[in-house]
Amino acid sequence: MSAETVLIGTRKGAWTLTIAATRKAWSLNGPLNLGSVVYHYVADPRQPGHQMMSIGGGHLGPSIMRSHDDGKSWEEAAYPPAFAPGSARTVDHVFWLTPGHASEPEVWYAGTSPQGLFRSTDGGMHWQEVEGLNNHPAFGDWRGGDKDGTPDGPKLHSIIVDPGNGQHLIIGMSSGGIFESHDGGDSWVPLNRGVATDFFPPKEDGSEYEFGHDPHCVAMHPLASHRLYHQNHCGMYRLDRDRGDIWQRIGNNLPAQVGDIGFPVVLHPQDPDTLWVFPMDGSGLWPRTSPDGKPAVYCSRDGGLSWQRQDTGFPRQQAWWTVKRQCMAVDARTPTGVYLGTTNGQLWGSFDEGETWEGLAMDLPQIYSVEVVSRT
Repeated sequence: MSAETVLIGTRKGAWTLTIAATRKAWSLNGPLNLGSVVYHYVADPRQPGHQMMSIGGGHLGPSIMRSHDDGKSWEEAAYPPAFAPGSARTVDHVFWLTPGHASEPEVWYAGTSPQGLFRSTDGGMHWQEVEGLNNHPAFGDWRGGDKDGTPDGPKLHSIIVDPGNGQHLIIGMSSGGIFESHDGGDSWVPLNRGVATDFFPPKEDGSEYEFGHDPHCVAMHPLASHRLYHQNHCGMYRLDRDRGDIWQRIGNNLPAQVGDIGFPVVLHPQDPDTLWVFPMDGSGLWPRTSPDGKPAVYCSRDGGLSWQRQDTGFPRQQAWWTVKRQCMAVDARTPTGVYLGTTNGQLWGSFDEGETWEGLAMDLPQIYSVEVVSRT
């Protein structure tokens, strides 16, 4: 049997939660980097024990920390992500971290606010711009500038490296849209056909907007790279690349009173048709809370054609929290464990694929990221 460690990044530092193999007991450890905003805290599946976190806040500015001993000791990047001198752009924080392809064990990618894509080829010590994107002649138009009104600033996120092809990359930009490269980042094209843009007026010719979208989170299934899902400012979508490159809105199948606006989407590790989302209230002034103060996860087992509400164990009312885009994760156990961290500092877990939930840690700072590391 395996045991899990949940990596938790928060507004005031990082913690880990160790879950026993029996799933009957767990222990909270930390904090790490207390006082720093930890935007993303991830493990390297290619090299067990290797971890990385992006930090900000305080007086030190944005940086990246790495560990080679499961978080017991840390060292700071010698050259964190930074835009080229003279570009008139400054990294406010590193928002997203993604390990590179299995064939490139020292490669990492980072997404920043404002939007920028960076790569490290030495395990995270030195970072360089991915010039094919950051210097693309259309990049300024794609991202709509550096001041777009996104809370906490515009962001590049959801960096995906295709497990079957390390040259195939996908990114999301809030705002901007979803973009794709087939040559390791040298060239890029938009991947937004079929996605609504409710915040733009219709074009006179009836055509779609190629860019300017606001994806919240994009996910590729690890065993079926042709299947992608994404949460968006304008709904929940699915893409089957073997049937074309047009996104289909599957969020309309969620209850109308709940809606299909949210931030995270996580996929069952073995089944491309099973996924979980956490809808939030995106009406009116966008309160970004659980709809009606009644939190619930929704699970689909048929690729989004139908959805099951999963709220057993959550508060029944007056619970006005939500879940950010990096704050849901799954483990590799059977049945699959599902975990989520909330804006009021609670970590919840389900050991039966969302059927029931229990609080695992309830008094942390606002949670910014959740990831699960399995140990056999």
